Amino acid sequence: MNYTELVVFILYLVVMLCTGVFFFRRSKGGEKDYFLGGREMGPWVSALSAGASDMSAWVLMGLPASIYAYGMGQTWIAVGLAAGYILSWIFVAPRLRRFSIASNDSITLPQYLTNRFLSKSKSLQVICAAIFLFAYAIYAAASIKACGTLFNTVLGIDANIAMYSAALIIVAYTFLGGFKAVCWTDFFQGMLMLGALMLAPIFALALVNSGIGGALGFPDNFWNFMSSGKSDWASWSDILSGIGWGLGYFGMPHIIIRFMAIRSQKEVKKSARIGITWNVLILFFAVLTAIAGRLYLGNISDSSLVFISMVRMIFPAVVSGVLLSAILAAAMSTADSQLLVSASAFTADVYKPVLRKNASEKEMFWSVRFVVIIIAIAAVVIAANPGSGTIMDLVGNAWGVFGAAFGPVILLSLFWKRFTFAGAVAGIVVGAVADVIWLAVPALSGTGLYEIVPGFIAGLIAAVAVTLAGKGPGKEVEALFDKSLALKD
Repeated sequence: MNYTELVVFILYLVVMLCTGVFFFRRSKGGEKDYFLGGREMGPWVSALSAGASDMSAWVLMGLPASIYAYGMGQTWIAVGLAAGYILSWIFVAPRLRRFSIASNDSITLPQYLTNRFLSKSKSLQVICAAIFLFAYAIYAAASIKACGTLFNTVLGIDANIAMYSAALIIVAYTFLGGFKAVCWTDFFQGMLMLGALMLAPIFALALVNSGIGGALGFPDNFWNFMSSGKSDWASWSDILSGIGWGLGYFGMPHIIIRFMAIRSQKEVKKSARIGITWNVLILFFAVLTAIAGRLYLGNISDSSLVFISMVRMIFPAVVSGVLLSAILAAAMSTADSQLLVSASAFTADVYKPVLRKNASEKEMFWSVRFVVIIIAIAAVVIAANPGSGTIMDLVGNAWGVFGAAFGPVILLSLFWKRFTFAGAVAGIVVGAVADVIWLAVPALSGTGLYEIVPGFIAGLIAAVAVTLAGKGPGKEVEALFDKSLALKD
């Protein structure tokens, strides 16, 4: 065990806890403040917290490992993610902020989708909350599992003990500070992730240029973007699946909720520039990490340790501890957002309107905190199960459900005036079910096509078909659409 790195990790976790305490003491109270930061988030915090909540530990471990092992044909995921992220900031962010305010100042995604259609039915909110609880337990499990892998690999600490500890810290600062604590911790963690991913490959390449390193070189077809790594040519499903990852951004609740929280409409464009730049740099340096790893490390048996190995070989323990904390940052910044969004959706969209209509504000806050704990426990149980799959598997499963269920519906709600409540319900249900069926049926999953692609298409078709088969949304709903477009701030 490297005790210097351990001390740095502990200090990092203490800082995260202190952030939660700080925002707990500054809290103004109220649902809007706890769930959405009072719509007071500046462009830098909004942009980097959106990015950090998106890029979990896979961007430091999974993506570089895949490219290191199989070559540049594995970068299609990065291409898809970059494209999807850019498009979501350009097309979704400006309208979603306007529409959520015009829709009775909605503070959660299910609330927005219900208020957007002036519906008194709570069915859509209940359906959304159920999907949130299911998918976010899986998604958070990936982040918690990454924490266990890091501590076990670097410090030799039992992976289960590390996972329990990381979950406790994440729950603590989410429990205390709410949305602001999550966003501000994500902001600092986003800066740390970018710094670590920039420094490691740059220093490694500089050392290689000085004659230091394994000089393994590159295998055949490494630079072929049309190679799958396992064969000379990538199949259509490999390329389409990689690009399909970008579809997830249109329906990822813990990311697009940041769009709703931006302080003013004028700052959306500034947030977009910051967020897009951060995202592209993160993905670029993740790819560069794999290339530098090939040149500097030589042949390593476990490609998932490319980043960790480079950092520990190049930098002294104090610096390596800080840089390796970026993996903690990536895992925690995703998990905290997922816990808060799923708990907020259940409390604001199911507990109060359906189960406890007269619930007090204090009761609401304790309810959301209780749900945070329950989801965290479920996530730890999943992560600790040896048969739960890899970190990338867990992320992919949850990402697919969200993208297929909510992506088409969010886009249609923002750009189609005639879209109806019934169409939204159909799109969400069919998208989620199609995604799960494609993953679960061997004959379908065996095609190699990522389930988000058929799920997204199925959800889109269902939403449009049900809408066109109905009578239309009504004049009041169409008037709300026009009002949302005209809203200045």
